[in-house]
This record gives sequence, C-alpha cells and structure tokens, in this order.
Amino acid sequence: VTTNAKRVDKLKMTFTIDQNRITQTGPQDIYVCITAPDGKPVSVEALGSGTFTTRDGVQLPYTKKIQINYVQGEKQPVSVEWSQNSKFQTGEYKIAIYNNGFKIGEGTRTLKKGGLFG
Repeated sequence: VTTNAKRVDKLKMTFTIDQNRITQTGPQDIYVCITAPDGKPVSVEALGSGTFTTRDGVQLPYTKKIQINYVQGEKQPVSVEWSQNSKFQTGEYKIAIYNNGFKIGEGTRTLKKGGLFG
C-alpha cells in the first residue's frame, strides 16, 4: 500500500453494499467510474471499460464493471482492483460507484510525488 504515484501499479477499492429490502436476490452489475486528476475519465476499452446509462438518461464512461451476486437484505463487502498499462498521475482520483443507474457511493484517493525532492 502506497500513496506514491510512481510506485502505484493498481488501485484497490473496497466498499460495502448496504442491505436493501427492495432489490431482489441475484446478479447485479456494479460500475466503477474513476476520474483522473486531469479531469478525464479513466477508460481503457481493451481492459473492459465502456459506457452505461444513468437513471437520468446520461451516458457515462465507466472504468470497470463487475457483477456481484447480491442477497436481498444483507450487507455485502465488495473489492475491485484497477491496473492500467500506463503510470498513474499525481493528484486526486475521484471514484464513483453506480448500480442500476444510481450513484451508490463515492470517494477520493490522492497520489503524491515521491522521493527525496518531492
């Protein structure tokens, strides 16, 4: 685990899906949308990135899509990893999690310059 951008080879996001009594048990698609410090979405088609439609009808790029086997009324831990062919930039990465067209969570991760001279 590091916050030094030069040493980062992947981002690992962990979160918990809260219990929901409405959503039926079964497979659910989770979309992870990462925005780089330069404001551009992190999206590499060759690594499984694409687009999805929100409940507002807006097309958004996603970085990674995973499928979980949701159990109605239970909390569920989820872990997602993203590695890319290029180096990670220094700065703040914004991460948003979507399910069924709704944003269900968000967070940030800051990667810093490393080394003796910053």
